[in-house]
Amino acid sequence: MKEAWRTRSTSTQTALNHRSRFYAELWRDAAAHLGAGIEDLGNDTFEIRLNAECTRVQQNTTMLDRAITCAVAQNKPLVHRLLAREHLRTPSYCEFTLNEIGKAAAFVEKTISGCVVKPANGGGGRGVTTGVTGTPGLVLAAANAAVYGPHLMVEEQIQGNVYRLLYLDGVLLDAVLRKPMAVLADGQSSVRDLIRRENNFRLKTGPNRAHALIVTDLDVRYTLAIQGLTLSSVPKKGSLITVKTVINDNSQQDNVSAKHLLGTSVIADGAAAAAAIGVRLAGIDIITPDPTIPLAQSGGAILEVNTSPSYHHHYYKRDGSYPVATHILPFLLGVRASELHTQLA
Repeated sequence: MKEAWRTRSTSTQTALNHRSRFYAELWRDAAAHLGAGIEDLGNDTFEIRLNAECTRVQQNTTMLDRAITCAVAQNKPLVHRLLAREHLRTPSYCEFTLNEIGKAAAFVEKTISGCVVKPANGGGGRGVTTGVTGTPGLVLAAANAAVYGPHLMVEEQIQGNVYRLLYLDGVLLDAVLRKPMAVLADGQSSVRDLIRRENNFRLKTGPNRAHALIVTDLDVRYTLAIQGLTLSSVPKKGSLITVKTVINDNSQQDNVSAKHLLGTSVIADGAAAAAAIGVRLAGIDIITPDPTIPLAQSGGAILEVNTSPSYHHHYYKRDGSYPVATHILPFLLGVRASELHTQLA
């Protein structure tokens, strides 16, 4: 038991080191591209200077958005209410605590498509479980989410693909189609072993492959159950097994450039969502079966508005790269539009 804990601890630290290295390299590259000086202050924090201007960054956290904006964006029910006020589509939902599980159970029982249970505050996919049906499943998912806070929410699970739209001051910079994490069966290994193999590959490869390890949580078990599998199952050789519906742990191979796939209505909705929350650098998660048509027409919805969004899936996609830091650093340093054109030419 001690040896297994030590192995997990070492693997987690290695993954965190990969993440730190990824952000350190991209900020150094962005500073060099702009001709700015950069100083490592420790604790993943860098100070970047250009002439009299100065800014500080820590991984994907910048000085673009205020603390109150970040606090609002982390409160998912509040975000849903603010988006609804602007007539933007969000999933139907119910707020509850463990003491109010009956209220949540009534919501689940009347929702045909299945539900998603999550902490009402936070991000990064922590404590999120998809494919929840029935009261027993709800109780397990709620207990899992409650580890991250007492306030919970359950929402209708919308069908479709997840798109991450990245905006700066309302302008769409990049968009990524993010597929759930899947592994290829070899006909001999269990799903548990396939996940372990993928995690080991990520540790050896470094930050290019993924920004985190696959966490074997309740969402993994529910996602497998929908496919008639468990962690101990040995799928048929050549089968592509979706191991997690929550997309935060996916890899470079699961992310595809999608800016050219979006219709004007979806782009406008994403910009309106960022404005409703007051976010300058916003990662808008939209789920839809067809991004070329309005969400009301496709049945899609806006899932989340993220401040300090992750950069990894923009840099490492199956079909290209979008250097987020290079594009936003001039704004952090107050470079004028005329100067910016010269610097980035």
